[in-house]
Amino acid sequence: MDDVIDQPLRVQWESFLDDHRAALHASLDGLTEEQARRQLVPSRTTLLGLVKHVTFVEKVWFDEAITGRPRAEIGIPATPDESFVLDETDTIDSVRTAYRQACEASRAAAAPLDLDDVVTGNRRGPVPLRWIYLHFLREIAQHCGHADILREQILTE
Repeated sequence: MDDVIDQPLRVQWESFLDDHRAALHASLDGLTEEQARRQLVPSRTTLLGLVKHVTFVEKVWFDEAITGRPRAEIGIPATPDESFVLDETDTIDSVRTAYRQACEASRAAAAPLDLDDVVTGNRRGPVPLRWIYLHFLREIAQHCGHADILREQILTE
């Protein structure tokens, strides 16, 4: 992070976002499919489900909010809770691939916009891109913390 201290705000935010994206992706490193699916808390949250959920979140903030496309058209669940649900086709590789693709699409969707550009596809109403960056950074940081705790539990069992 030190290499962006003197950079413009957008460069700083994108660097922080990408560091968190990489940390979440790495949370599945070296795990078996069983470990990644292990349910360690009462909710639907598993480590694999958490990465699947953040894929959903990327699409909500950087597709739905920016393009205004409905969730059904994007191909994502209607609710955040549903985004944690794993099916038999979900594997570490498939979820990671979907996550990488969502991150790439997010970067591409935001690239032509300025921080003060207002997007209208969010359920809250029009919001500037800077608000999306801040909200998403807060959310992904929380999920990285969840992933750290789940991974620690898995590796110490």
